[in-house]
Amino acid sequence: MNKKYHESETAVDDASIWIVSDGKAGDETQCIGVADALGRPFEIRRVAPRAPWSWLMPWGGIDPRDAPEKPGSTIAPPFPDIAIASGRRAVAYLARIKRDSGGRTFTVFLKDPRIGTRAADLIWVAEHDKLRGDNVLVTASGPHRFTQERIAAARADPLPEIAALEHPRVAVLVGGDSRTHRFLDLDVARFAEGLARIAGAGAGAHLMITPSRRTPEALLAALAPYAGSTDHLVWDGTGENPLLQYLANADAIVATADSANMIGEALATGRPIHVFHPSGGHRKFNAFLEALTRIGAVHPFPGPLKTTTYEPIDSTPRIAQAIRWRFAAHRAGTR
Repeated sequence: MNKKYHESETAVDDASIWIVSDGKAGDETQCIGVADALGRPFEIRRVAPRAPWSWLMPWGGIDPRDAPEKPGSTIAPPFPDIAIASGRRAVAYLARIKRDSGGRTFTVFLKDPRIGTRAADLIWVAEHDKLRGDNVLVTASGPHRFTQERIAAARADPLPEIAALEHPRVAVLVGGDSRTHRFLDLDVARFAEGLARIAGAGAGAHLMITPSRRTPEALLAALAPYAGSTDHLVWDGTGENPLLQYLANADAIVATADSANMIGEALATGRPIHVFHPSGGHRKFNAFLEALTRIGAVHPFPGPLKTTTYEPIDSTPRIAQAIRWRFAAHRAGTR
């Protein structure tokens, strides 16, 4: 084995890891996915800066009450070997950890921090973001917690209610209103009609539906009839979300275009993704979807149901490997 490669693999074996987050689920989930891929235990340090400091973020400093030397500080030492952060409110906190650790902590930021490449030792962005630099890693999709091993295990041992469904099985990932998208009445109707079409006599799909906390009531009501059918599954929000099981055992996937995280998780399956666009949109996210359409991973919804597969697109291992390599060099340079 190449000595340099071996050192990068073993450098994180005893590393302590923090995840720094303001608690936003999408950001935190990506950080957890990367930390899991590093194979080390981690602590989640959630920050909640007050106004006016929160108004100025990601520019400016941290809330003074959160200074590491203050009692009860979320980022009190001993500082970690690696800190992974995401979300605009975490930018200043990551910088403060770097400064107060004397540069010892290796810092990682996921997504564009909006203050340039100096925000962290390593920055990950998706291809549709413009940030580039020597310390910027660019991949087609974002990190997540659904490793190829977990997907394979879920396929090998499906939940009994999933195993009882005939093929084709379609996982339906339902988001909701966001800063850039809105589900108007016409969107709800169009989405419901699309589902009815693929679940009808033509395609005969069996739906496995999982809504999110953002799913509006009108959309939940449109999905309710499927919950009363033995031919379909709808997660009711209780217990553990069966998303991994739904994705792993689907022949095709339908996802709403309001969450890059949902699309990223679906890409790891290698199953065709049919994307529904509610009202609104975002230029960068549209560019991301267009690139996936060109390689045949993404298809329009409503539209014909596709079941052709492709090589799974999973950027999480690549991001973790980049951290291993960079952290090994960082640790060697700080000894």
